[in-house]
Amino acid sequence: MQEPAVSFVIPCYKLAHLLRECVDSILCQSYKNFEVLVMDDCSPDNTAEVARSFQDARVRYIRNDPNLGHLRNYNKGIGLSRGRYVWLISADDYLRKPYVLEKYVDVLERHPNVGYAFCPGFGVRDGVETRLLGCYRARADHDRIIAGHVLLKKLLQSNFILTPSVIVRRECYEKISLFELSMPWVGDWYLWCLFALFYDVAYFADRMVCYREQHALSMTDVLHKAKLAACATEEIEIPWLIRKRAQEAGYTRVAKACLSAVAHTYARTLASERYRGSGSFMNLEQFEESLSRNTSDETERDHVRARVYDGIGSQCYWRGELTLAREFYQAALEKDPWMVSAYIKKLLLGLGKQGDYLREAITSFR
Repeated sequence: MQEPAVSFVIPCYKLAHLLRECVDSILCQSYKNFEVLVMDDCSPDNTAEVARSFQDARVRYIRNDPNLGHLRNYNKGIGLSRGRYVWLISADDYLRKPYVLEKYVDVLERHPNVGYAFCPGFGVRDGVETRLLGCYRARADHDRIIAGHVLLKKLLQSNFILTPSVIVRRECYEKISLFELSMPWVGDWYLWCLFALFYDVAYFADRMVCYREQHALSMTDVLHKAKLAACATEEIEIPWLIRKRAQEAGYTRVAKACLSAVAHTYARTLASERYRGSGSFMNLEQFEESLSRNTSDETERDHVRARVYDGIGSQCYWRGELTLAREFYQAALEKDPWMVSAYIKKLLLGLGKQGDYLREAITSFR
């Protein structure tokens, strides 16, 4: 039997009612050399019936017993797949264009330095396409090969990659990492960062996938509601772990950029309404403990502290907590007197309404 070029791995748990749309969107692709692995994680519904109903030898049905959980199921599917490129797509998502696979394979074949490819897509609610998701930039209207370290610096700030849009070169999983079992919330984000440390990345501007949002069985929605504090902890770990790998590989500039990303994540976790609203969020004492655990260099700690305080100050400012914002800007300057951004923000804060206008003008031009 011919080895497939591409393996689609479809994790499925209680999603039998959506599985057909996902698989059909794959079977109608113009590029035909692929296999489909439906990874039934001991689902109590009729997943087996739906998976076996496809009259296509390329569709393989694998049932776990007992339930492995989503990350082990992902890794098992990747291990069982045979293609040199692997596309992990949940049973509740689907491909929006019939030529997406053809475009992806073409660029991966022509650019062996590219570790993975992705594109934007649309969220779907109640069968209706809603918001645009997964754009590399607001005005990224053309295809491109992105230098891995360039993409990584942006990814460290936030995860904008739409997971069901990603195809990965198998060697990334084999040589670098599978999904980390300790990261049920941000495991995909971590891998996109880690792969970008060692490979370039292809981006397609065309909106070629659909991501089903906010339904009762969405893995993202379930995790978000259940363990928000754990999610925050994982998010903080990402830049520290990438920094360690960058240092080991001799990428000193990337390692330095990771410190800024660490500070950004700490600030967001400490001050964000998203985490405050959960009733469980990191406080300054926990921040110091985390900082001490990850670095023994006091200069590095002060570098991070200054940028964390500056970030918290900005979030306080935009919420109208001006006295608190001023205190945090001052704390930032005490840790780094040469931090120009904190100095300017504090100065503008002292100008009252005029400073507010100037700050809004500066922000709008970024």
